[in-house]
Amino acid sequence: MIINTGQRTDIPAFYAKWFATRLKEGTVCVRNPFNAGQVSRYLLDPNVVDVIGFCTKNPESMMPYMDLLDGFGQVWSVTMTPYGRDIEPNVPEVGKVIESFRLLSQMLGQKAVIWRYDPIFLTQRYTEEYHLKAFRKMASLLENATDTVVISFIDLYPKVRRYFPEAKAVPENVKIRLGRQLIAIASEYGMRVKTCGEGDILAPYGADASGCMTISDYERAIGQRLKAPKLKPSREGCSCYLSCDIGAYNSCEHFCRYCYANVDRHAVLENMKRHDPRSPLLIGQLGEDEWVHDVKQVSWINRQIGFFDNF
Repeated sequence: MIINTGQRTDIPAFYAKWFATRLKEGTVCVRNPFNAGQVSRYLLDPNVVDVIGFCTKNPESMMPYMDLLDGFGQVWSVTMTPYGRDIEPNVPEVGKVIESFRLLSQMLGQKAVIWRYDPIFLTQRYTEEYHLKAFRKMASLLENATDTVVISFIDLYPKVRRYFPEAKAVPENVKIRLGRQLIAIASEYGMRVKTCGEGDILAPYGADASGCMTISDYERAIGQRLKAPKLKPSREGCSCYLSCDIGAYNSCEHFCRYCYANVDRHAVLENMKRHDPRSPLLIGQLGEDEWVHDVKQVSWINRQIGFFDNF
């Protein structure tokens, strides 16, 4: 099975010590974000957890604990964008993140680390020309560290509109014009472009529009076939395989203005006060009388066929 850590918050950036403790103890609990009284418990055991998926903007804090991940398959999706403090107040300087990314690549291999360049939006400061220059510079620094870059354009969810009211939707013709050039640059540096939630508009120009975190991406990373159960898409047009996320909403202190996972700054700060690195839950504690559901877990690795049999 797959455990995900990054659809609701950034665990490597802010909660690495907590996750290390969970790995040592071998279990983790998570509240259903839509029903706080429903708590699920997962084993963190490589005999049943085939892959752990990380989505982060700062892998550095997890580096001292990488030995605890021995035996687990890993996929790291690392977001690196060219925005300043006006957009991403607490994200580390991109050069430092690139260093951590390259170190992950050395440890795990190119196929296990994915560069995310998203969301893409346009303003007077962040123009098409700005994106092309920044993307080329970053691609040159990431050459030979990954073979995949994911791009997507900003989605104007209600939360995004509230904290980033000046953000505008990117017209389709601009998406195509800019996307074609990003695809060409990525190719120069040995990378394929995957799109996230953009339909097929860039497929004719060489983009992989199958989804940004699909079962095949996990399989490439671990070199094994996975016999995964089918899931409903998390949103319309999304083909990613996102399940068993152990994070919590309203707990990411990056405070990016385009974030969809935080309701407001106050909620984040209050939740971070409630975080205890020793708790089985990311935020808060289990009540003495709370009922915890132990999730049935099995390995999805299909050992009857070789990884390359159908390639």
